[in-house]
Amino acid sequence: MRRLPALALVPLLAGCSLISLDLTPRIEPLQEQTVEGHGRAKILLLDVSGFLSDEGGAPSLVIGGPAPARVPLLVRVREELTKAAADPDVRALVVRIDSAGGTVTASDVIYQELALFKRETGRPVVAVMLDVAASGGYYVALAADTIVAHPTTVTGSIGVLMVTLSAEGLLQKLGLATTTIKSAERKDMGSPLRALTDEERKIFQSVIDSLYGQFVEKLAENRKLGLEAARKVADGRIYTARQALDLKLIDRIGYMPDAIEAAKRAVGVEEARVVVYRRPREYRATYYARAEAPAAAVEGSLARLGAVLGAGPRFLYFWWP
Repeated sequence: MRRLPALALVPLLAGCSLISLDLTPRIEPLQEQTVEGHGRAKILLLDVSGFLSDEGGAPSLVIGGPAPARVPLLVRVREELTKAAADPDVRALVVRIDSAGGTVTASDVIYQELALFKRETGRPVVAVMLDVAASGGYYVALAADTIVAHPTTVTGSIGVLMVTLSAEGLLQKLGLATTTIKSAERKDMGSPLRALTDEERKIFQSVIDSLYGQFVEKLAENRKLGLEAARKVADGRIYTARQALDLKLIDRIGYMPDAIEAAKRAVGVEEARVVVYRRPREYRATYYARAEAPAAAVEGSLARLGAVLGAGPRFLYFWWP
């Protein structure tokens, strides 16, 4: 058997260096799946759960290749609503909410996307609350025509929160000092490296008051409450489903089938298919399955909150007991 000279192997080995393995997760198009019911009319089930943010989860590797990339919540909501708006057979939308809220902007964007969908399509929106629909979760629900809460739902916590970390005491114990060169006195307000001054607290409070006012205005407008009545219930406390019903924060107490029936009545049909939009490898066999397989609720929300706060002070519509 003839052997190749050693020098002849160099081009072959060099050629191997051109081979690369692309492990970038692929974003597959949304596919429609019927989870129950029959008929031509469709009711789309949209899932809003976990910490409300525009951040996407980091992809992870699995045996056989990369796992599907996690699409940021705001991107997925917009994508699903756009697909639904283009399908005339989608007659109504049921938004399933299980969230203690999130950032002010993410909560408001989802609210506005739902309001835009209603305005442009004329199709009714029903919100159904599961375990928790508090603060930003309730803010999102205000965009619905009808709000249904599970008998064990915790809701409310209407208000704004700003959380920032302070490492000043730790640095002093370690004998460390920081130097900040800034263009103006307030440029580093909220920095974890020093305490807030009284004046800076007032500045942050004015921002919080403005964002709180926006929440209260939407509450008063969408739930047909006067501003004073809205402010009275919007003191940050949480409510049971029965308390929320008595305060007119929701329309009825029920279960998922009740929310679907409410959507059918709103469009005047007796039969309809409940559909979801999913990507390959997502499990959506029933209307209780989430759009993703997130970490446990508490751990997942705290991890996402920690990641958000790592960038500095953030304003939140978030229930954080």
